[in-house]
Amino acid sequence: MSETPVEKYRAISPAEFFYKYREIAGFSNPARAIYQTVRELVENALDATDAHGIMPDIKISIRKVDEIQEFYRITVEDNGIGIPPDVVPDAFGRVLFSSKYVLRQTRGMYGLGVKMAVLYGQMTTGRPVEVITSKPGFKRIYYFKLRIDVNRNEPVIIERGSWRKNREWHGTIVSITIEGDWGRAKPKIKEYLFKTAIVTPYANIVALTPDDEIIYYPRIIDKIPRPPLEVKPHPHGVDLELLKQIISSHNYTSVEELLIKGFQSIGEATAKSILQQAGIDPGKPVSELSDNELLSLVNTLKSMKDIRAPSIKAISPLGSDVIIAGLKRVFQPEFVYAVSRRPQAYQGHPFIVEAGIAYGGKTPMSDDDKPIILRYANKIPLLYDEGSDVTTMVVKEDISWDHYMVSFPAPIAILVHVCSTKIPFKGVGKESIADVPEVRKEIKLVLMDVLRELKKYLSKKAKEEELKKRAEHLAKYIPEVARGLSVIVANGSKDFEVKLVQKLVSIISRRTGIPVPEIQQVLESIRIGA
Repeated sequence: MSETPVEKYRAISPAEFFYKYREIAGFSNPARAIYQTVRELVENALDATDAHGIMPDIKISIRKVDEIQEFYRITVEDNGIGIPPDVVPDAFGRVLFSSKYVLRQTRGMYGLGVKMAVLYGQMTTGRPVEVITSKPGFKRIYYFKLRIDVNRNEPVIIERGSWRKNREWHGTIVSITIEGDWGRAKPKIKEYLFKTAIVTPYANIVALTPDDEIIYYPRIIDKIPRPPLEVKPHPHGVDLELLKQIISSHNYTSVEELLIKGFQSIGEATAKSILQQAGIDPGKPVSELSDNELLSLVNTLKSMKDIRAPSIKAISPLGSDVIIAGLKRVFQPEFVYAVSRRPQAYQGHPFIVEAGIAYGGKTPMSDDDKPIILRYANKIPLLYDEGSDVTTMVVKEDISWDHYMVSFPAPIAILVHVCSTKIPFKGVGKESIADVPEVRKEIKLVLMDVLRELKKYLSKKAKEEELKKRAEHLAKYIPEVARGLSVIVANGSKDFEVKLVQKLVSIISRRTGIPVPEIQQVLESIRIGA
């Protein structure tokens, strides 16, 4: 009789989980890995600068470091706020440890990105990550070389040191060596930097590639979006676990104090009303709340209708000036327009949808069924999974393009940016936004806003072109009419004929709005043709 196999159980650390299932975070192959590493480091660099009111200076270097194997050393330097030296090991060596687990807009959100790059580097090259950093006002610069203990999800410091500053430098330099496929990754990395430059015209971005190519996007405006601020949770975004976390991380003496100090948009009167509906004594100690009372409190908070909308201080929209500057730089369009919608909320989180449109000029021709789509979430360009993104769904399903005088293909590009404290990404790869009804509605409305302005422009342009055709048609008869009238009225006087031509040109210009020089050019072409 055969023995029944015994199941073996064991727990694994977060680091080991993502080590085994790295595809989840975008490290599925060498080409995707090199792109993902550049992206994570650049986004961290931008968050360390513009999110703190600093004009970004970002330097990127991608160098092949092995003659035989496809090993690449990726280094990104920023001029940001730096990292406290005691935090560096965990920031780069502990998965799910992050400064981004706060309620404000950040480019990252999972605490995975850079650690996944470190893990991938360990797996493929065995080389550690190197970090150099210093904060403003610090007198020393700190250096770390470390790796991740996968089983324990802990940083292992291989080398550390520090030296005195000889200049007032602050920021962070991170170097990670990974196995990559530069040939296949190159187009995506260049596209990523190009699209990042569109929404960061206030940044200097320079990259040196393995081909010794320099990619440079200089700063073209000095206006930086308002940095986001950390805020308290909104009552509509609370659940049972979040409420327990808030209670355990603070020493609130009463339930009333918990509501007033632990949440935004709740004052004394609102707190009393909430607790009355939940059937809880305002003075009851937080530590004495039962599970049923906690659940009742959560349900009451979620159902409250007279609470102010979530604070928008936690989010940082680009603004129309930044969007227009970025679109002008890359497309040099004949028409450009941008708008930011009013703040909205979903699941207790504020969000703003913005859009820009570029038409004509050097804007490339679009596909046969849709415009060029530039998708962004919290200032991150989204390059993959376009077909499953909510913006693409709106563009293809919700917009009647004929109504706006647009037929494809056309020289048209649209930019859509969604910013929020909680972007509803479809996966941890952060490449597409889910079809959330509140977000979809706002994307549709913002596209309609910019398309209405495009329609006005195209309508005006069509009228001007029609008037120009009429003016050109009339101008063809000016010489003959002037000559005939000159014979009848002034015995063929050339002076009279010239004056009459000038008068007729002036009349046509006044009636059509076409400048006199343009009508005179038509006359000149008639004379040359004659």
